[in-house]
Amino acid sequence: MSDVDGFDEFYRGSRSRLLGFVYSLTGNLTEAQDAVQEAYIRAWQRWPTVHRYDDPEAWTRVVATRIAVSRWRSLRSRARAYLRHGAVESVPGPNADSVAVVAALRQLPEEQRVAIALYYLVGLPVAEVARETAAPVGTVKARLHRGRAALAGLLTDVEGVPDA
Repeated sequence: MSDVDGFDEFYRGSRSRLLGFVYSLTGNLTEAQDAVQEAYIRAWQRWPTVHRYDDPEAWTRVVATRIAVSRWRSLRSRARAYLRHGAVESVPGPNADSVAVVAALRQLPEEQRVAIALYYLVGLPVAEVARETAAPVGTVKARLHRGRAALAGLLTDVEGVPDA
């Protein structure tokens, strides 16, 4: 029997028991499914060794339990941090200007949009933009010029008066 066939047989024969066990530990089906899936991934990665154990299911059960406990500890630590420091303040949504700029950028050709984003938003010099986009410096300058011109036409005040 090949390793794949052996693992498939092992998986089909043990998955329900293992999921039921981990679910009883966590009380959360999604968390149990995630932990069991991760345990089976680890078992598959080590299958040449694991399949020789007297009880590969026991090994996989221990791994799934440790994964579930580790996640539980992480969640508990996060909850303690929230209690200590308070919940993260909500981040305000983007303002109308940001939404307008993003909408205008979406209307530009990709090359111009990338050049503008790298130059103005990331702050790269023209030579770095050229290197990152694999384009000559002159081409990047032209893309920036055309992109700025196109944005100027697309970005107008809410009342229809062009921005200065």
